[in-house]
Amino acid sequence: MRSLPASRLATLLLVSVTAVWGSTFFLIRDLVEHVPSADFLAVRFAIAAVVMALVFRRQTLALTRREVVIGVGLGVLYGLAQLLQTVGLEHTDASVSGFVTGTYVVLTPVLGAVLLRDRIPGSTWLAVGLATIGLGVLSLRGMSVGFGEVVTLAAAVLYALHIIGLGRYSTAASATGLATVQAFVITAVALVGAVPGGITLPQGGGQWASLLYMALIAGAVALWAQTWAQSHLPATRAAIVMTMEPVFAAFFAVLFGGESLTARMLLGGGLVLTAMYVVEILGRRSPDATAEEDPPAELLHHEV
Repeated sequence: MRSLPASRLATLLLVSVTAVWGSTFFLIRDLVEHVPSADFLAVRFAIAAVVMALVFRRQTLALTRREVVIGVGLGVLYGLAQLLQTVGLEHTDASVSGFVTGTYVVLTPVLGAVLLRDRIPGSTWLAVGLATIGLGVLSLRGMSVGFGEVVTLAAAVLYALHIIGLGRYSTAASATGLATVQAFVITAVALVGAVPGGITLPQGGGQWASLLYMALIAGAVALWAQTWAQSHLPATRAAIVMTMEPVFAAFFAVLFGGESLTARMLLGGGLVLTAMYVVEILGRRSPDATAEEDPPAELLHHEV
């Protein structure tokens, strides 16, 4: 039996990651009623970082100095995005926050074209449009622009930059080490927001079980999987695949959260699925280069 091509495996892995992220929405909603958001993020990623350092010690120590710097930069982007998204969520509805955060699917190709002069094929722009409309159908029930929306949009920009950075600099060989460095940096960024008011820990077995799931599965495993997958996928293609997160969030909310299945969920989810189909099937005819296929010129010196 032939093995799956790396790009196909990366896509499947990234879809699995979005499913895991989607499964955490109703858990986070319950947990942050007892633990402040910054405290939750700090404890979650601290646990993930320690476990990753123990499991991936050899791969992390094998990173070059440049790769460590890249990991630190990516971790700062992701950590700040998490904090800004959390602040924005305190000032806007969750549905609007989900849509504005999801605009990284548009921002990723735009910023890639501006910063890296990426050539974006027409099929990818079609997929971006379908995914954005799908997110709007899933999330929006009216929207006004205020502080919360502006802060959340800033988070979306940082998420897009993080996706671009992973797509540009992550390789299969460095993915594990990069993910570990990112976990420590995300912890440090979250601590900046958590320490001033003191860190509140979860209470009871149920809260700790939820936190450990989000730290180990939705944190450590998902961070490694995203980093590895993006070493085999163009940034925009990865961003479109990751718009499956709210689709899975709606699925788990219906399955476990007691919510009802609606026509909006079916239509919005169908549009996002169509976008992924477009970018997967049509996008293969004009693939963009990943970091492994077209590494930055300065990285070539480390290959010798």
